[in-house]
This record gives sequence, structure tokens and C-alpha cells, in this order.
Amino acid sequence: MAVTHGSLSQAGASPRPRKRGLQPGQMLRLWISRVIIWAVIIVVLIPMWFVFTASFDPSNSYISVSFFPAHATFANYRALFQGGQFLVWVRNSLVVGLTVAIAQSFITALSAFAFSKLRFYGRKYGLMVLLLLQMFPNILSIAAFYSALAKLNMIDYLGSYILVMLGASAFNVWLLKGFMDSIPKELDEAALIDGANTWQRFIRVQLPLCLPMLVVIFFLTIVGAFGEYLFAGTILQSPSNYTLGVGMYNLISGQFAKNWGEFAAAALLSAVPLAAVFALAQKYLTTGLVAGSVKG
Repeated sequence: MAVTHGSLSQAGASPRPRKRGLQPGQMLRLWISRVIIWAVIIVVLIPMWFVFTASFDPSNSYISVSFFPAHATFANYRALFQGGQFLVWVRNSLVVGLTVAIAQSFITALSAFAFSKLRFYGRKYGLMVLLLLQMFPNILSIAAFYSALAKLNMIDYLGSYILVMLGASAFNVWLLKGFMDSIPKELDEAALIDGANTWQRFIRVQLPLCLPMLVVIFFLTIVGAFGEYLFAGTILQSPSNYTLGVGMYNLISGQFAKNWGEFAAAALLSAVPLAAVFALAQKYLTTGLVAGSVKG
């Protein structure tokens, strides 16, 4: 019996899977979730819209009764840049944020490597003690820091403020330690067999694999430095040393002059550096550890 080529192809072909549509209950849950997501997005965007409209409102009012100011103008933005104070605040915040983020990322990596891969006395409870100390509100330590810096004549210096900001990294150490604990120990053992010392294991093995988490720590640290006000307002007293947090607070802290329009404009412009950092670091934020450790 002759068998044609068409019959063979039909016999050997696997049946196509049928497309299954969503059940009515699943479709309902899907639409409910979409409605909830859009509702949350709208709730989040409403305050941002108020800030956006206030930055163009010449009446210097933070909340407007209209959807958009009737006489929108860039006067608040021009006033913000007069005298160059805003640029000084941005520069100081960038100096503090980048310095603290880079230094704290390196200090965090060293500490996490020690707690994760080395064996020493006090290792078991050392990090737990650091975490417990950091659970106390930062405001409790302001008086102690101010007293110590005043005795050393280090008040009103950016360097003093940076030094204080470097101490708050216990949570990052705990976070990175858990990340390092998941790195296969065979990689560390292979480096030991090849004759690598402790520093070489840290630099050549552990540090490259921890790059995604270090980028996350760097980004969170620089965001925290931009928004920090308590220590900056206590240590920094000259307008030339103000960071964004202190400078923006002074725009609305006057008894008879509250520049809400300039404050809103500064709030929008201050998000630009953070958005740029996030755009550059975005591809590293979701990178997996296992994928990075087995790439050739």
C-alpha cells in the first residue's frame, strides 16, 4: 500500500493545543484587579499633580481650586534659580549622596563578606546587635552627634555631615549578607584551591556576583541622602552648605513668607537627578545572582 508524503506528515504531526479562554470567574477577577491597579495609580498621581500645578501657579498657593492654573507661568522656576541657591543645594546633595553611597556600598560589602564568609569571635551576635541599635529612631542620637561635633569644632561642614551619614548601614549589611550566603560555596572553595587569599576572594569572586545588590544599596542610599533632613538641618547651618532637604524647608518655614510655588518647583526639579540615577541602574536592579554566577 502506497503511503503519500502528505499522509506521513499528517500522521507524524502532533495535534495543536486548543486555546483555552478565561473562565467567567477568572475574567471578573482580572477586571477587578485592573480597576484596583488603576485606582491606586490615580491616587498616587493626584498629589503629584497638585505639586505640578502649584509650581506654575503665580499666586504662590499650594492647592488650587482649578484643575490647572488660569495664568500659568515659569515665575517660580525663575525665582528658584535667582542667586544660584538651588544649584548650590543640588551640588551639595550630589556631593553628599554620591560620596555616602560609594563609601557605604564598599563598607557594606566588606562587612557583609566578613559576616558571611569569615569565622571570628562575636560573628553570631555582632550583626544582630548592630541591627538592634539601628532600630532606635535617629532623632535620639542627634544631641550626641551635635555635642561631639561641637567639641571638635566640626559643625557646619559637609565633611562632618558625610561622616555622620556613613554610620547608618547595618540594615544594608544584613541585606547583603543574606545575598552572599546564597552564593554557592563551591566558588569560594575553588578560589581557595587556586591559592587565592581572603582579599582576592572578596574582590574577584564575591564582589562581582554581588553587583546587582550593591547597585540596589547604592540607589537606596543616594535616595535616602537626598531626602534626609534631621541631621542636615542640625549640622549644616550656612546657606552655602545646605542640602536640598534643608534648603527646600527654608522656602516654607518663614513666618510671613511661605514660598509654596518655589517649593513645588524645587520638588519637581530635585527628582531629576534621582530619575537619572534610576535610569542608569535599572538594568542591574532585577539581575539575578544565580544567572550572574554561571555566565561564561
